[in-house]
Amino acid sequence: MIRVLIIDDSAVVRQVLSKELCKAEGIEVVGTAVDAFAARDKIVRLRPDVVTLDLEMPRMNGLTFLGKLMTHNPLPVIVVSSMAPKGSDAAMQAMELGAMDVVSKPGPGYSVSEIVEMLIDRIRAAAQTRRLHSGVRSPKPSSIDTFVADLRHVHDKVIAVGASTGGIEAIRILLGSLPADAPGVLIVQHLPAKFTATFAERLNGLCAMDVREARDGDAVVPGTALIAPGNQHMTLRRSGRRNTVHLSGGPRIFHHRPSIDVLFNSVARHVRANAVGVILTGMGADGARGLLAMRQAGARTCAQNEESCVVFGMPKEAIRIGAADATVSLDRIPAHILRALRAKRSAS
Repeated sequence: MIRVLIIDDSAVVRQVLSKELCKAEGIEVVGTAVDAFAARDKIVRLRPDVVTLDLEMPRMNGLTFLGKLMTHNPLPVIVVSSMAPKGSDAAMQAMELGAMDVVSKPGPGYSVSEIVEMLIDRIRAAAQTRRLHSGVRSPKPSSIDTFVADLRHVHDKVIAVGASTGGIEAIRILLGSLPADAPGVLIVQHLPAKFTATFAERLNGLCAMDVREARDGDAVVPGTALIAPGNQHMTLRRSGRRNTVHLSGGPRIFHHRPSIDVLFNSVARHVRANAVGVILTGMGADGARGLLAMRQAGARTCAQNEESCVVFGMPKEAIRIGAADATVSLDRIPAHILRALRAKRSAS
């Protein structure tokens, strides 16, 4: 049984989440707290496995509380935040402080049932989390400079990446280690609508590549990483030698929109051997079948290894079905990608 503590200053939110989460198999809400001070005492007394945290609270805001919690009594924390720009920026700061995941509060973008469904998935994933080892670091840029010359004039290569729980940090490490003129990167990270734009903006300030939230019709070009917007599937389309992205609605895949499988399947269909597929940390099976399709189409594929994953779910499933031709530690994935691209170019 996963023991959950809900921290939110809204009595309505506490009541709704408590009622709905208690219906889920294997989850028990052991308590609620109106603010950080009440939460501190209940964490000590109730010893929850997972905490859900609102960020806008009286007396002490959620970010300050999260920083103290991660210093003195680290626990898996899921942020439940507003989709307003202020809320999404604070949520990204929370992820940097150590929160495992983020879901939006009910609003125009998501109904209560959709939010609860996503929150249940995140709670189950958070209960299985493991922290990244302190030794996992971004490789120095000089360690991959030798590969850049082979990539400068390659315009038809594509790097496709999928991640879920733990992926915020994993993607930062991966993109932060790629050179400014690396082939175009397409990314699906399971996040709600509005949060992906903030995520892209923060990455853009940290990476040599241009990172932004994808827009329908964007070209996939070297030096640019496009992140699928929350609540929209992203696919690759090809016209002649030009690759572009298409955004759409459609049913959720494994409870997710955007879906990693949707992206990977389109890359397999249109780019084939000129692609590299990467599946990173996350719970569930989204991306595994799509990665297999990429490998069967001739692409090079890899999965993050268990030791460097926060949740070894999606990579494990990809490895189990034979979708990954390599299993690689997070800190070695950037160089592995560039080696794979260089090998494909040499073989062509």
